[in-house]
Amino acid sequence: MARGKPALWSSVLGLPFVGAGGWFYFGQETYPQDVAIPFVLFGTFIVAVGAYVHAVSPSAPRLSDGEKILETRHPTQRVARVKVAAGVPLLALTIYLLYFTYYPYVYPTATLVIGLYLFSVGIHTYWTNSLTTYYVTTNRIIKEYRFVSLVRQEIPRSKVRGVQERKSVTESLVGLGSVIVASGGGHSLEIRMRDMERSGPFADSIRNLTE
Repeated sequence: MARGKPALWSSVLGLPFVGAGGWFYFGQETYPQDVAIPFVLFGTFIVAVGAYVHAVSPSAPRLSDGEKILETRHPTQRVARVKVAAGVPLLALTIYLLYFTYYPYVYPTATLVIGLYLFSVGIHTYWTNSLTTYYVTTNRIIKEYRFVSLVRQEIPRSKVRGVQERKSVTESLVGLGSVIVASGGGHSLEIRMRDMERSGPFADSIRNLTE
């Protein structure tokens, strides 16, 4: 199964939207019932994709004779949680502005759009991280992402020409980092390993392999 519990957490995040849609349709008379449709569709989409992500089985790379996997890593979900958590208060503020204040609709519309954006980016990051695996073998550095199809990047250890550690603003806030492995030659390739715990020691271990 995919890393973590994407079906469970997607249901936890998606079902409140389905519930909100049900309330817009059956429980209130202030707004048209058609307002319920996008909420139900959005929540159902989250639940359905989460179930699919959970069902996708990542597979280990095929190894050559004598090749061994030295380390297997996954992106942590800490950044995804921060993004989702940043969107939830804005969505709650939207409900407050709509039903408990008389502010013009432009204000709850703005908080709804920004909150949905942060929430959507966060859950997309969660799904992506659930399906991403990094491998360090005796011969290669590999990044594998499997959703509908398999996307695999790999750099032979002998062709690694640079290993960098970088931290985005969000990664810095939650104590994570990215490790970037680049090859040399005319057809250079770069593998970026995002949202890594203990990114410094991990980068050092790759450098030690390539020396």
